Parts: sequence; C-alpha cells; structure tokens
Amino acid sequence: MVKTDLEKLWKEYKDQGCTDAREQLITQYMSLVKYAAGRMVMNLPGSVEVDDLISYGTFGLLDAIEKFDYRRGIKFETYAYVRIRGSILDGLRALDWMPQTLRKKAREIERTYRELEARYGRSITDEEVAMELGVDKEEFDRLVMDISRSSVVSLDDFYYSDTDEEIPLRDMVADQGIPGPEAMVQFEEKKVLLGQAIDKLPDKEKLVVSLFYFDGLTVKEIAQVMELSSSRISQLHTKALLRLRSRLVKSKDALIS
Repeated sequence: MVKTDLEKLWKEYKDQGCTDAREQLITQYMSLVKYAAGRMVMNLPGSVEVDDLISYGTFGLLDAIEKFDYRRGIKFETYAYVRIRGSILDGLRALDWMPQTLRKKAREIERTYRELEARYGRSITDEEVAMELGVDKEEFDRLVMDISRSSVVSLDDFYYSDTDEEIPLRDMVADQGIPGPEAMVQFEEKKVLLGQAIDKLPDKEKLVVSLFYFDGLTVKEIAQVMELSSSRISQLHTKALLRLRSRLVKSKDALIS
C-alpha cells in the first residue's frame, strides 16, 4: 500500500471514526506483529507457540492504532513495534514459566561478570566465570542455555546492583517525552555507554548482537551466517546480554555516584 493510501486511512479513522479504515490499518500492520513474534519465539521454550505470541502482540497493535497521532509525523512502524513487543512480553510474564532458582542464577552470573571484569579490567572468559561460580565449563554452558530458553528481557525487567537493589531497565533509557537539553545529554551518554559495552564483547557475541539488533536478522538467519546451530546462537546472545546488563549497572552506578 502506497504512502498516500495509508495517510488517507489514518485520516478516515482518526478524523471520521471510520471502522472500515481501522480494519484496513490492522490488516496492513499485522506483519509487524508476525515479525516481532517470529524474532522472539526463537529464544523461548518449545512449549511457547508463535500463534500465542501473535495473539499477545495483536493487543499491542490495537492499542498502538488507538493511541497513534498521525499528525505528529512519527513513523507508525517504530511507534507500534515497541508496544507490540511490550504486549507480547506482558503475555509471557503472565505465564511465569521461569523458575525462581533460574532467575537467581542469572543474577549471580551477571554479578560474577561484573566483579571479575572489575578485578581484571578485561572481558572475562566462560572458563573464568565457571570457575568463580564453582562449576565446570559444561555445566556453565547448560546453565546459560537454560536461561536463554527461559528469559525475555524487557524495559520492565530489573538490573541488580551490587547491593541487590532492583533498578528498572527503563531507567537506563531516556524519556522521549522530555525533549529538554538535560534529557538529550543523558540519552547521548547512555548511547555511548551501550556502544562501549558492546565493543568490549567477545567477537562472536558482538557479531550476534549486531546481526540481531542492528541488522534485524532472526536467530535462524544468524545461525546460517555464522554457520552455527540456532541453540548456539541463543547461548551467545544470552551471554552477551548478561555481560551488557552487568556493565550497564556498573556504568549507571558510576554516573550517579
């Protein structure tokens, strides 16, 4: 559908309340829901069906269509994708399939990455993390795989500081509703911190993050590019997130101290 036709649909629905225009908008943008569901299902347990994710995401799409103001000149796809993904995450969190013991292990690994990197001033190997945790490399790999199959990161999740203080991930993201100079400076600082944290990742983890978040590839596509299994890509992705979360907590603590 061409841009002028979409603009017409938005005007008909928002200005005239045309329900037919609303249905056409839903049909037009359902591909966003399917895309989000397709990317997220790859890192979830086999018991989670992609149709369930599409169902959760559709609520986010409907909410986005209701709240979107086409007059502001913001791209709807960008606006809607955040809400679609958030709606899927809400649905997944309601399932609450991740055991509390596994959540505790994930926090323990994050803390271990943070402490060892602070101690040695470099990126830490899996073997060093495993040794610090008191497990062998195989057990560490199994643990990371379990976490990768059971965890979903969202802005409603928490980082954990050295004192176990819960820090909402959303606090690490600039409030786009506050376009003042101070907010813009903070947003740029956070982008720099995230970029620096990504640069310090091991090469394979850095490539997975780049292909997944910046190039928009699915786990299956990344596996083909890197000639690895999908499960191995999920494992690398999880380890990258654990490292990044630990480093961002450290950076946040330094910024506010």
